[in-house]
Amino acid sequence: MLWVYFIASIFISSLVGPNNGYTVNRNLPEEEPKEIFDTYQAILDEGYPAETHHVTTPDGYILEVIRIPHGRNQTRNNAPRPVVFMMHGLLAAASSFVIRGSEYSIAYHLVDAGFDIWMGNARGNHFSRFHITLDPDHPEEKFDFFDFTFEEIGMYDLPTMIDYVLEKTGREELHYIGHSQGGTAFLVLSTMRPDYNKKIKAAHLMAAVGYQDHMPNEQLISLARHVDAIYAIALLQGLVEYFPLDQLFEERRSINPDNCFGDTKYKDMCYLSGSRGLVSDETDASLLLAGASLKQIAHYGQNIRDIKFRRWHHGDAKNIEIYGTIDPPIYDLNQISTYVTMHYSLSDTLLDERDVIAMVNDIPKSKARKVERESFLHEDYVTSKDAKEMVTDFIIEDIWKIEAGNFDDWDKTPVIEEDKEEEDKEVEDNPGVTESPGEVPSAACGLSLTLVQVYLIACSFYVVLRK
Repeated sequence: MLWVYFIASIFISSLVGPNNGYTVNRNLPEEEPKEIFDTYQAILDEGYPAETHHVTTPDGYILEVIRIPHGRNQTRNNAPRPVVFMMHGLLAAASSFVIRGSEYSIAYHLVDAGFDIWMGNARGNHFSRFHITLDPDHPEEKFDFFDFTFEEIGMYDLPTMIDYVLEKTGREELHYIGHSQGGTAFLVLSTMRPDYNKKIKAAHLMAAVGYQDHMPNEQLISLARHVDAIYAIALLQGLVEYFPLDQLFEERRSINPDNCFGDTKYKDMCYLSGSRGLVSDETDASLLLAGASLKQIAHYGQNIRDIKFRRWHHGDAKNIEIYGTIDPPIYDLNQISTYVTMHYSLSDTLLDERDVIAMVNDIPKSKARKVERESFLHEDYVTSKDAKEMVTDFIIEDIWKIEAGNFDDWDKTPVIEEDKEEEDKEVEDNPGVTESPGEVPSAACGLSLTLVQVYLIACSFYVVLRK
């Protein structure tokens, strides 16, 4: 069987080429390049006070936390201000909450409403790309540095930042707002470390990806079937970081889904790892993208494939060694005791209404809130000009109600439209339909459909041989 692996390796190497590594030293926060969006300076430029903090996780990652203590027309005083901690989505950073300026960005609206705002940056993004011993640009150390998923963000990053914020503010509780993966990380934290439920007074999760039983993106569903093989081959090529720093230096205003690894020679691997399902050509990526570990994306892929919201799948043997079971344990949402509001929209291509309702049904003290504008997208929570009207105003009002001890309006599951159920049944009746014609990689992309299939078969052999 080994000959299959060697032939596959040669074939794959000829398609995607060698890895040349990176040259920028990013081991210390003081060395942050000026080309990166400066969140702290952007806040000051809007006339608001700002603070930059750094915290170190138990496993050595150095994270940046940004604070806006009060509004530009306000002063710091002894009056208590409710503390709000915000966590960004996949491939993003704290900058996403201020990127549209004081007129449209959620962080400014919240601080103007009277809150003390803290914004975290997850490990591995361009603002938290530091470690006490590991160099993310070293050709060998980068494999250990980027060996994490959203679970580590939930289990280590969030507790470290939340404890720091509570210590600095002298408070015992705070409010949590998470967008996309920021919601995922909250679900991990509150289920894997349930003691943190008592530190979070309430949570607003905007397009929080957890359950993915009804994933609306057919392209990602199709690619997720081969997620372990694709991830293994990416590692073989030395590809561990999604949208690395090098790319932002060279293409500040023209980042595209085909360049997710910093070099267009890897565009086929970008397609196979789902970049076109995660990044739109219309997205102002130079402002919003801040990088991530490829393993974060692979973990979502595993959950899409397995139709379960659960921990990283290492393979049967290693699962038994680590978890004591063949299958990875699920994240049990019944463990969440915090008050949770899940915001969702019908046009979200990464989260389906039925999955939101299922999560709300499993979280004891929760409610679902559908955004009124049906065309509202996954990223619109931080990019849309009407986000304040559609989402933020509700959050502000709800936080003040909770601060006053008013929990009277915690309604539960809304009715799901029948056409959504019929659509789901139609898909189940036609399981062979997995991709629309527009989602099949073209010859111009460098791989025909036949070559993609051969490529994935070779990847599968590789994974089997590794185990």
